[in-house]
This record gives sequence, C-alpha cells and structure tokens, in this order.
Amino acid sequence: MKPISTAGGPAQPPGRLRVQIDSKAFRSADGAATEVLRDIDFTLEPETFTCLIGPSGCGKTTTLRIILGLDRDFTGQVERAPQRPRMAAVFQEPRLLPWRTVEQNVRLALPAQEKKPQETPAGAPNLDALFGALGLQEMRERFPAELSLGLERRVALARAFAVMPDILLLDEPFVSLDEHTADRLRALLIELWQARRTTVLMVTHNVREAARLADRLLLMNGRPARLVGDVTVPVARSQRGGETLRHFLAELAAAHPETILA
Repeated sequence: MKPISTAGGPAQPPGRLRVQIDSKAFRSADGAATEVLRDIDFTLEPETFTCLIGPSGCGKTTTLRIILGLDRDFTGQVERAPQRPRMAAVFQEPRLLPWRTVEQNVRLALPAQEKKPQETPAGAPNLDALFGALGLQEMRERFPAELSLGLERRVALARAFAVMPDILLLDEPFVSLDEHTADRLRALLIELWQARRTTVLMVTHNVREAARLADRLLLMNGRPARLVGDVTVPVARSQRGGETLRHFLAELAAAHPETILA
C-alpha cells in the first residue's frame, strides 16, 4: 500500500484530486482474498462536478472510502491538493446526532473556534445564508426526530458545505427519497455548488441523476471493478430536461448496457 499523499511536486490548484487504485481486495473469514477494484485511475480538476456510476455492489462506495482515507488497505495512491484540503462527505444516511439540534449538528463539522455562534470569528462561513438557501431557517432549533428524511438530507448537505470544502464527496445522497423531494435537493445541490465552487465527486447508480448534475461521468463495472468509460456530458445545463439529454442517455446505455441501467 502507498500512503495517501497530499504533497510533492509543484503547487497544485486547490481541490485537485488524483486517484490511482491499482488493486483493492477484501479478505473473508477464512482468509481468502477477493479483489474488488483494479486499475482505477482518474484525476479531478478543481471546481468540477463528476459522477461515478455503476451497478450496486461494484465498489463505488469503497472507492470513496479510499479517497476519504477511511480505508488504507489498498495498492496505489491518492494525491490531494492543497496539502491539507478541506474535505467533506455526504453519505446515504444523514448520520445526524439525535440529541443535537439542526444547527448544532451543522456546527459540529466546523473548526473548534466556529462551533458556537457567539464565538464565530470574522471570515467564518455565513450559516444564515446557507440555512436560507436550503430552506432550514425555521428548523435550526429542531432535533432530527422532528424532521422528514428530505429535511435530514438538507441538514447533511448544510453540514458538508458549512466547512467550505475544497473537495466534496457524496455517496448516493438522494437514494430512497420520492422523486419530487430528490429533484428539489438536486437543484439545491447545484445551486450550492455554483455559489460555493468546490470539486465534487458523487456516487450514484442513477444515470439520469448523474447526467443532470455532473459534467463528467466515470463508468465503473466488472469483477474486479474497473473504469470502463470516461464520458463528458455534451448537453448544456439549460437543456438537461429535454430531448437532447434523453438522446445522450440512450446512446450511453447502448454503448454500456451492462453499466448503465436505463
């Protein structure tokens, strides 16, 4: 295993991410090794929005865990710029502390000197604007048990953007939501990303969702999983609800029928 690197070479723009996973294997209880990832190699440029797509169970979440540094048992390396980038993650479950209010859950992600509103220094992120953008102003003093799943997901997004990350990783953050709620949160995500530019890598198996949000699609499949496609979305954001996008998705599904679930 090569350690995750945040240094070396000339200075890189904030938010640049290089991922090289030569091999990743899991061991079963009897000691047998099963390789789950091989030859995963890609670079994300700063302030870009990329989706990693593939069937359930193909290793997308494992890839995110490696990038986050939660799994170091692999062969390869992850290079981040700057040396200590601010990273944030949004998982499938909101993972809110039930005994903390909405605002307290968001502030827990901040540096120590910014956790309490009365101690927030000048130049700290404006949580009023963030809560307003996500429609959470009236929810700040509520506890997670008082929220719908859609509102909990908004709190998770607020917590991620509150740290003003250089790199944001999302693991199917809208799964299990009804389509209306998911659509609203997708729109909010794009609004936040455009206002607070960060490098985004989002995992999903929903190709329509990916094509509406991202400008680049990384396709993963196989056993062990590999990257089988690297596709730029050729449709302007203003046209992603129309026939042009549907035509692109049909061509993509025809080219990658085992990866794209139309």
